[in-house]
Amino acid sequence: MNQRHAAATAAALTLALTVSACSDDKDGADTSTAAATTVSHIHGLGLDPSDQRLYVATHEGVYTPGAGGEPRLVGDSRDDFMGFTVAGDNTFYASGHPASGGNKGLIKSTDAGKTWTSLSLSGESDFHALDHAHGTVYGYDATNALLRTTKDGTTWKDGASLEALDIAVSPNDPRLVLATTAEGVARSTDGGRTFAKGKEPVLAYLSWKAADALYGIDQAGVLNRSSDGGATWKKVSTVPGGQPPQALTAVGAEHILAATQDGVYESKDGGKTFRMRLAVESSGGH
Repeated sequence: MNQRHAAATAAALTLALTVSACSDDKDGADTSTAAATTVSHIHGLGLDPSDQRLYVATHEGVYTPGAGGEPRLVGDSRDDFMGFTVAGDNTFYASGHPASGGNKGLIKSTDAGKTWTSLSLSGESDFHALDHAHGTVYGYDATNALLRTTKDGTTWKDGASLEALDIAVSPNDPRLVLATTAEGVARSTDGGRTFAKGKEPVLAYLSWKAADALYGIDQAGVLNRSSDGGATWKKVSTVPGGQPPQALTAVGAEHILAATQDGVYESKDGGKTFRMRLAVESSGGH
């Protein structure tokens, strides 16, 4: 691990510690060992728009619920999937680490996670957070502590250097990017080239699908919502399942997925109530 990677990892851990003071079967799912499979260390969540199936990116592969709600491995990869985002029908972007070690850079699947293609920065970058908006992939490169963007998956523009845990992009404005830092939510109005200093509240994860529905969750599992792009926040509820949380994804203005210590939870009423979608083993998240 190089010094910059170590620093970025330490910063993420520091943020995690100071914020509070990885139905029918879809083709490609591994069903042979499903009964003995347990999921932990979640890094990302998403619903495939083509069929609304849940996908869970973890330390040991990407999983989806089986017919009985049990986790089933998608494809045959048990690599560590860190950054993960759904970009469209059957189309995912991800990053992380091969089981053999190293960094994946940016990878892409066009068959709902069954197979993956390496696009760029293999061996060089580990994106701990990815967002796809406005035809652009926005990534937080934890190896180099950089916000980076790409339109074609291969040519990157380097943005600001910062210590962050998660990012979110405005669905209306490609220039407005938010990042969670130890000081609070940091704001960029130039597409991630520069960020202002973070301001409270101090949140772990962000997700922004609808202009008036920006969600953030803190390390105590408290879900917050902003209707004005993060200028003001209102506490909504505490997500069940224990703290700290592991991932947060807004599917729509009122539709939210959150991973906590004992499961992946779904809300369709803006976070007022949740139901468990997938049980997981307790872990420490990122």
